[in-house]
Amino acid sequence: MMRTFFYPLKETWETLCRRPVTDTSGFDTAVKNILLKVRSKGDQALLDYAEKFDHVKITDLKVTERELAESEKAITPDLRNAIITAMGNIRKFHESQMNDDEVLETTPGVKCWRKRIPVERAGLYIPGGTAPLFSTVLMLGVPAAIAGCRQVILCTPPGRDGKIDPLILFTAKLTGITDIYKTGGAQAIAAMAYGTESIPKVDKIFGPGNQYVTKAKEIVSSDGVAIDMPAGPSEVLVIADSKADPVFVAADLLSQAEHGTDSQVVLLTDSSDLMTSVMEELKIQLKTLPRRDIASQSLEESVAIVLPGLDECMEFSNKYAPEHLIINTGNAEKLAENVINAGSVFIGKYSCESAGDYASGTNHTLPTNGFARSYSGVSTDSFLKKISFQEISREGITRLGPVIELMAEAEGLAGHKNAVSVRLKEPGNV
Repeated sequence: MMRTFFYPLKETWETLCRRPVTDTSGFDTAVKNILLKVRSKGDQALLDYAEKFDHVKITDLKVTERELAESEKAITPDLRNAIITAMGNIRKFHESQMNDDEVLETTPGVKCWRKRIPVERAGLYIPGGTAPLFSTVLMLGVPAAIAGCRQVILCTPPGRDGKIDPLILFTAKLTGITDIYKTGGAQAIAAMAYGTESIPKVDKIFGPGNQYVTKAKEIVSSDGVAIDMPAGPSEVLVIADSKADPVFVAADLLSQAEHGTDSQVVLLTDSSDLMTSVMEELKIQLKTLPRRDIASQSLEESVAIVLPGLDECMEFSNKYAPEHLIINTGNAEKLAENVINAGSVFIGKYSCESAGDYASGTNHTLPTNGFARSYSGVSTDSFLKKISFQEISREGITRLGPVIELMAEAEGLAGHKNAVSVRLKEPGNV
């Protein structure tokens, strides 16, 4: 069960904010070897790793049109409609981010603006395993399509039958992705980063994964391949007061704890009674979860803290910088105004984190492990580059030229100054 703390001194908050530590030093050599093998042997390395890690012998990496077409038959009409509804909300939210940049005249005759250019090739990684994350296909595929990426490829590990889960295939097809490859783990990241005979080299890699995938993304990013963000285990922080329903609070904590044994959940409250009620409710609800063993291990590395007031709870939360922040208090909207560091915020008793994971419209690919202090979650902007443009007329260079000349001269860059001076000396310029 969760470790509990009552009114800890601020000097101890730094320690309480620490995530469970996993030693990944041993991954470096293993992951680097995988990357090198894929880089040198291409498709053959991917086929070998499928047999070694996924325990399946496959001959073709790419999903066929027939496999894509048949995926819909394996899904119930109700689930198909649910996915379509969720995609509609995600599309609405991400389309709203495509605002045009205005042309600004900074000085008469000097116009500056930015233009959105999509990443040409985006690579999406979707984990497989016991819970194929088809929802992540929506979260990555929809903004990629809105941004207008010229090519989007998707890599995901095959099952023991050599096939991709039909939910992943159906959702990918729904978002317009047809270039899908049967490869997972660090080897999939290598394939997208460096390219193979079958899989094209991409410009930016997106998507969550295990520690090997995370390490691979970290390494290829140092080779000049962009990634969405640093990643780590999932986490949620809940701020709740005495008015919060402990059933709701416990359910929110468990919904995140069941992600993995390395997930962390945090409860902050100004009410000892609420904490006691939540601890009891966790025991009750935990018994009903199919993944209770995973959730139990996660809870053992998690904390519940009683603080003097909600302001202190928010201060602690901003220090922790959670991936997901749920504010379940009587003054939730007002308290939310003080959020500084968080990946995604859920305001009020009915705003469960599961809504953001699936269907409210916001993206669930978010910074973890404290990276919310400096990173945003995935958005349409993640699939775009913004290139700045400027256009300077004769009037503009005449007005601004002397300013540039003085600054260039002060930095000792005569060539910079001369590029302006020759223009100012052009006949007709005074």
